[in-house]
Amino acid sequence: MQKMAELLGLRDECREGTSGTALVGSCLADNRLNLDVYPDGCHRFLQLFKKQQGEVVQVEFLRLSSNDCLLDTTLGSLPHLKHLKSLVLKGGHARDEFGSYQRGSLTNLPPDFGNFRCLTHLDLSFNRLSTLPSCILHLPSLRVLLVSHNSLVTLPEDFGCLSKLTFFSAMKNQLKDLPQSIGELSMLQDLDLSENALELLPEEVGNLHNCTELDLSGNRLLSIPDSLANLKSLRRLHLHSNLLVTVPASLASLPNLSRLDLQNNCLRAIPAEIQTLPFVHVRGNPLGETEPSPQADKSSTRRLKKLILASGEGSFTVTSEGRRVVLACGIHFYFPPGATSDPLRICFRSLMPDPQWVKLRHHDVLLSRVLELQPHGVQFQQEVQISMPCISPQTPHQHEVVVRTFSGQSWSDLKTRVKRKRKSKKCVAHCCVLHFSWFLVVSRLVQNECKVPSEGTLLFSSVDPNIKVIFPPGVTKEPRSVKLQVLPVSAEEIQEITANAGCKASPLLYLSQDSTVDFLKPVRIQLPLPPGVTGLNLDRSRLHILHGDLEGQTWNDITSDVVLEFTHLYAVFEVTHFSWYWLWYTTKTYIGGIAKKVYERLRLYQVNFIALQRKKDPEQVLLQCVPKHKVDPVLKKLQNRYRGPEPSDMVEMFEGEQFFAAFERGISIDMDRPDCVDGRLSFIFYSHLKNMKEIYVTSPVDRKGQAVKGQVSFYRGAVPDSIPEDASRRRKGPDSLWLATLPIKLPQLKPRWDENPCPLRGFSFPPLNLGNAETGYLTQANLLNIARRVGADWQSIGLNLGLTYQQIERIGYNNREDLNKQILDMLFSWAQQNSEDPDCVSKLITAMKESGRQDIADEIEAIIELGRKKYSESIRRVGLEQESSTEDSAIAMM
Repeated sequence: MQKMAELLGLRDECREGTSGTALVGSCLADNRLNLDVYPDGCHRFLQLFKKQQGEVVQVEFLRLSSNDCLLDTTLGSLPHLKHLKSLVLKGGHARDEFGSYQRGSLTNLPPDFGNFRCLTHLDLSFNRLSTLPSCILHLPSLRVLLVSHNSLVTLPEDFGCLSKLTFFSAMKNQLKDLPQSIGELSMLQDLDLSENALELLPEEVGNLHNCTELDLSGNRLLSIPDSLANLKSLRRLHLHSNLLVTVPASLASLPNLSRLDLQNNCLRAIPAEIQTLPFVHVRGNPLGETEPSPQADKSSTRRLKKLILASGEGSFTVTSEGRRVVLACGIHFYFPPGATSDPLRICFRSLMPDPQWVKLRHHDVLLSRVLELQPHGVQFQQEVQISMPCISPQTPHQHEVVVRTFSGQSWSDLKTRVKRKRKSKKCVAHCCVLHFSWFLVVSRLVQNECKVPSEGTLLFSSVDPNIKVIFPPGVTKEPRSVKLQVLPVSAEEIQEITANAGCKASPLLYLSQDSTVDFLKPVRIQLPLPPGVTGLNLDRSRLHILHGDLEGQTWNDITSDVVLEFTHLYAVFEVTHFSWYWLWYTTKTYIGGIAKKVYERLRLYQVNFIALQRKKDPEQVLLQCVPKHKVDPVLKKLQNRYRGPEPSDMVEMFEGEQFFAAFERGISIDMDRPDCVDGRLSFIFYSHLKNMKEIYVTSPVDRKGQAVKGQVSFYRGAVPDSIPEDASRRRKGPDSLWLATLPIKLPQLKPRWDENPCPLRGFSFPPLNLGNAETGYLTQANLLNIARRVGADWQSIGLNLGLTYQQIERIGYNNREDLNKQILDMLFSWAQQNSEDPDCVSKLITAMKESGRQDIADEIEAIIELGRKKYSESIRRVGLEQESSTEDSAIAMM
């Protein structure tokens, strides 16, 4: 910006010490008004405009401070300056009580600003713009535009209409993408988009043929388009502090390139053409680690056969020719040609995560169910790509999506490429593997990683580039891998949890390494001072450096054990071993206890419980645990089919925490359900999964058909292992285990079919078992229980089972006086016809789902799972089971 200011001759010529009249006269004589150096600059402008309007309207260069309280009033007068060539409305001229720069008050510009026909230079930096004012697009002569240090999320789609623009800076905003029209800025020479939230670039960026400097550092780019190789005028390309996993080799062909900065990315390999360039900077990348083999080109992908599986199918076959496979749940597989030499049968299933087996790390969020792929351990000859759909994390700047796999003994994260769907909250996680096991998708804190050589290196956070870790020469003998994660904590969160406005804290820093040996020399850590604290107003007695253990249960004040250095914005200290580090500023003396409480609360989710009853069948009850911010959308989606009481009061739960639902006061459920523990339904809370079950409830027979006013209560169960001791202690005892209670009202009920044989009169079926012993049977008793829940949906279910309209009509006519007989006739007629079909149970589950009866489908799956377990146990008891592999034993843990 200084370079451009000097280029346009905008040096501040008005300094304090000159009288106001002389100053104004001097500025007007030169057609300049530099009033941003005065706290009351807008007031001076308004006075001058009132008294000497004829001279003011001739002004060509105007500078005002947007921190001025009269700015809005002044903006109304500016369109009269028809000859204006340069306009500066910057903030940052004022500081708050702590010495921090304040942004200006500018949030928009009046529409008539588009009438400045001569305006070539516009500076709106350090303001509060969330969108680019539309009037800017109507400035035909604009060549220089600066909107840095604002809150822009996107640029207008027609941004490319600024055809004369040569310099554009939007650094330090919140831009997530760029419009395709940016490629129409054919005269653009300098483009600064550093320190935003860009995840991808449009191919049209390659049309900026006059661009000499492009700064994309400090974003979240995973890749850059090949079209950048078309920027033949490019001299400097800044790509440091992104998430790049690859760069095009074609960048080496840029004839004028004199600097290429690739530092602090995720590059495991760099094309040889780029490595030979003398001006390439690559420190802070995990170079030398195994890189997944490149995927086949799009043409070969299109030639592969594509297999789309229906719901209920659990396997498919892959040959040496390769195949693309799409599961009903949306998971995609790409098997390249030659991945397997012989035909291979792949079996898969989707499992609910068990917290005893799926161990989440601190601040992890589970985004998917567990996908099991068999056969385990088979080595593919080429990498197989798996694409798993999931929900995007709520804070993508702080969290990243990764696929995690289980080796039979431990979980590890795979190199993951994430593609977010536009205008959707969903994304797809892509990974490449050479063998199959168990997979799931999680959101973790953004992780920056580097190899530390003996000569030392620098590592800093892509979440907050102000956080740096400096490794001096001789810090280690052998190279070791270091990982850095940062958890930002807002001042509002600290104040709410501590109930103390005087408590402030820096972001949380977590450091880890792949060696158990401490470093040979101290490692320097730079942390930003807490919000509102600067080196100018710092009271050292209130500053505390806290060191936390791996589980965050103990926080020790190590301020007196380290040497602290301060700059205007940062605190710097040295350590030799890694863990959690946290910088606090408070008058409290025992800060460790406060930090422990805050850390615990940061891992809690605020949730509400929902208990709704189906309008057509009140015996069908939907139970769900919903994060607080999702309650209204969920209820709106369910209100057409369900009704019930208001959600429960808000409670707090941990990711992966177990809880139970108990029906009370005259309401009961089937105790044989696999998820029923001591008469209560078992749930596991995961913030991004549904945490929902639909079950049928009954009332005791001695009620004699009367209405029942019962309730469902929710109770805490086992908490995750890593919960702080204080939290576990508070949850002991019967009172602390109760969470909430919601009413359940059942109207006058019909007699149960298994207690009144009347509906079966006229029906005579031989013993019936659907399925097989190994996969689990559905018996006649099971079908009777299922029939009792079907209700008015029997015709839709019958059609989805394959019965014809004529068969449905005949069943309805023959049993026209009795709905129960209609259901039994339909269900058992189909069962008799399909009892020899090995896939009949899967077809029944699919028909229930397609008919909108997910509750019955879940119950059938639960019955089958229970039967499968009983069969395995019986085989094990008689000693017929073959010796299990390590991976198979892991299944039993689930």
